Amino acid sequence: MTDGKLRLALFLFPGYHLGAWRLPDAVPELDLGIEHYVRAAELAEAAKLDAVFFEDQAAVRRSNDMLAGDRYGVANPRSIHFDPTMVLPALAMRTSRLGLAATSTTTFNDPYNLARRFSTLDHLSHGRAGWNLVTSFNEDEAQNFGLETHVAHADRYARASEFVDVVTGLWDGWDADAMVHDKENGVFFDVDRMRFLQHEGEHFRVRGPLTTGRSPQGRPVIFQAGSSEPGRALAARTADVVFTLQSDPESAKAFRDDIRARAAAFGRDPDTVKILAGMTPIVGDTDEEAWALRDRMMELIPEDLAISNLMPLAGGYDFRQHDLDGPMPELPESNAGKSHRQAIMDIARRDGLSILETARYFAEGSYFKMIGSPATIADTMQAWLEAEAVDGFLAVPTHFPTGVEDFTLKVVPELQRRGLFRTEYEGAMLRENLGLAQLD
Repeated sequence: MTDGKLRLALFLFPGYHLGAWRLPDAVPELDLGIEHYVRAAELAEAAKLDAVFFEDQAAVRRSNDMLAGDRYGVANPRSIHFDPTMVLPALAMRTSRLGLAATSTTTFNDPYNLARRFSTLDHLSHGRAGWNLVTSFNEDEAQNFGLETHVAHADRYARASEFVDVVTGLWDGWDADAMVHDKENGVFFDVDRMRFLQHEGEHFRVRGPLTTGRSPQGRPVIFQAGSSEPGRALAARTADVVFTLQSDPESAKAFRDDIRARAAAFGRDPDTVKILAGMTPIVGDTDEEAWALRDRMMELIPEDLAISNLMPLAGGYDFRQHDLDGPMPELPESNAGKSHRQAIMDIARRDGLSILETARYFAEGSYFKMIGSPATIADTMQAWLEAEAVDGFLAVPTHFPTGVEDFTLKVVPELQRRGLFRTEYEGAMLRENLGLAQLD
């Protein structure tokens, strides 16, 4: 069951729509300007959103193709952005209730450093930190970390499973009351309320403890987005919030039901695992205006960039060997992320799209497009919630500032008028506002 209230997060990723950044009112410098991120976060908090969320990739997309002399559509604006974990402390100083979540990969990080980093952020934000656990799908990252090729999919998830156990073990290494700060007796912390992890596993050997004590939330919120079999298993066992790429309420409900059943099998309360479907709002004062904006942004996407963008999502498959106006072929299995490959085939088949049309769809962003007036978009969001297909949405605006403003200043107030979204925060910490299990 849902509780009848939406959970909403805002995805901040510059250039996510590969044409919208070219609009006259767009600020493409969002990617390298902290003042723009601050403005977006302030808009999100004023709208009472649960969190802002940042993706991350540690490589320029199609770097290897560039080295090989292939310049075919490789200037992808999704390649340029800061390390999001460096941005969040600045946003913590300018907000007071908004959750702050960032991606960090388990494939190219160390669990002690990552656990310490997000625990620090939880302290700095007074309990508003979230970690998005990923195993990396950008194969160009491998060469930045001493590898020739990307780690095999199964091995990435085996490492991730142990990684998250180490991270949560480190977060649990201090009792909440361990920092006694007893001036009279000269005791800064109680050693008996601190534990050494002493983890020895297949991938990691970590003694602990962290140098940060127990963070305000006990554990920062864990986000995860994986639709493969090992991805779903990991999400059901470890995640507090799960993102999904589903583009219709029926498949979204099936995904949500599956994750909830798996969570219950792990002994977890399924109501404390929140499923958020990604959606890209394209907003107009009328439906006609919204569709006209959608068409205008679509026209600004170069054909070669759209095809080039689709290739890594499909595991490096070269669509140029086919007639681009022909149907989408059956995509072979690859070592890349499984959810994007499946989404490409599902959407192309569902809507009867050609290869080029599919590429343009994903050049707008991977998520389901909600196009229309604020009332029309709210109708769709309400229908998904009432069908128990989701607990909420990850809104992925096309550009800054207008895309962010349209969602926070137009769509969210419509949801609030309908009683579907809060008008004030329930608490001070991210766990409280998401309705998650509280940890001591």
